[in-house]
Amino acid sequence: MLKSSRRIVLVAFDGVEALDITGPAGVFARANERVAGAYEVVLASPDGGLLRTQAGLHLGNATPLSQIEGRLDTVLVAGGDEASLRRAIFDDGVAAWLSEKAPSTRRIGSICTGAFILGAAGLLNGRRATTHWASAALLQTYFTQTRVDADAIYVIDGAVCTSAGVTAGLDLALALVADDLGKPIAASIAKDLVLFLHRPGGQAQFSATLAAQARTSDRLSELLAWMTDHPDGDLSVPALASRAAMSERTFARRFTREVGRTPLQFVLELRLDHAKRLLETTAWSLERIAARSGLGSVDTLHRLFRRHLGVTPSAFRDRFASAASKTPD
Repeated sequence: MLKSSRRIVLVAFDGVEALDITGPAGVFARANERVAGAYEVVLASPDGGLLRTQAGLHLGNATPLSQIEGRLDTVLVAGGDEASLRRAIFDDGVAAWLSEKAPSTRRIGSICTGAFILGAAGLLNGRRATTHWASAALLQTYFTQTRVDADAIYVIDGAVCTSAGVTAGLDLALALVADDLGKPIAASIAKDLVLFLHRPGGQAQFSATLAAQARTSDRLSELLAWMTDHPDGDLSVPALASRAAMSERTFARRFTREVGRTPLQFVLELRLDHAKRLLETTAWSLERIAARSGLGSVDTLHRLFRRHLGVTPSAFRDRFASAASKTPD
């Protein structure tokens, strides 16, 4: 192991979500294939030894937290179900261990609901953070001094980073590798894992659409997926009804009943979400974003952003833009 190796501790516990551990571990392992000795990855848990995951699989050879000594580069805390989190926080002392290690650790982060453990350790106070979209409201309720972004795939706020649900741990790990070793190496790993280096969009594209799909019949579920992929397509009621093989009246009534919003409301939300994602992740002109989002013109884009978000598209981009949106394509 090279002296310059960054020591990364992945913190788990009984009932942990397996992908929260194996996903980031896989990213760091591939980084070591490209830069020998870049990372030393340690699996740790309250008592060490064998761990039972939420999926019923087991992870072995975990190091007890009490034996993790010396200065650490990065600590990432995995998530799990509510009972497992409570046990980790209140019975196993994971939050207390984090509080103790934080001053001497370069960065501390969480995967999915691991954010609740960071919050219990006081590490999210005054910071922006995220977690799985289904748990975001609860995180905000418990930790009122935290600015919870329910739509972010991951958030890096100073020395603290948090990620959304499960597979978002891969996104966060790639971002950390890009920061440590450079974007080309992170891009190479993303390509190897068949992932986006910067996933287009936030959790809303998954949470809102998936929630709607879960309530709908197979026919409308397939239609919703197609609509999400084609925001600039003809999403009028006549066109959608034809695609769903229904009369316009039947389609509108059934769509509203199953989705919980009228076709017009859903299409507007879908197109606004698409425009937000493009503003966050690209350097495209407002004209191009308006066209690709199905909103037609910059005037319409401005009007809808002011009405629904209270800001201009440019102000939204200034606040939420990623590094990709600052470099013209």
